[in-house]
Amino acid sequence: MARIVGISEAASIAIHVMVIIAKSQRNNTNVKTLSELTGASKNHIAKVMQRLVKNNYVISTRGSSGGFVLGKPAHEITLLNIYELIEGEMSLNDCPFENQVCPMDKCLMNGIVHKVTTELHDYFASQKLSDYITPTA
Repeated sequence: MARIVGISEAASIAIHVMVIIAKSQRNNTNVKTLSELTGASKNHIAKVMQRLVKNNYVISTRGSSGGFVLGKPAHEITLLNIYELIEGEMSLNDCPFENQVCPMDKCLMNGIVHKVTTELHDYFASQKLSDYITPTA
């Protein structure tokens, strides 16, 4: 069965912390700060950060002045990249049951699953981390 699109807590954390790190521009941002800014637990953030580090989205520095910085330029990372790193590829199926022909007389979902998933996919694909960085004057 195809999964109806959803945003897990881990995906939400990943997207939010990546924007925070992008906005910090070269200043190391640590787990404690990320936890304070997002309201998420330090443990959950640490797990998400491990995945982001492993996939080179962020670089981790240890020590008292350590933390995280972007591993790639902000204009090269979309919200879709981050979402799919955590959740896997977003499925754009028309039917949650992946039926070619619906056994019902009329689709019970009336195409809403596909519409919502496509809109979220397209929105995430169009949004880069750089879109959330306010230029300094």
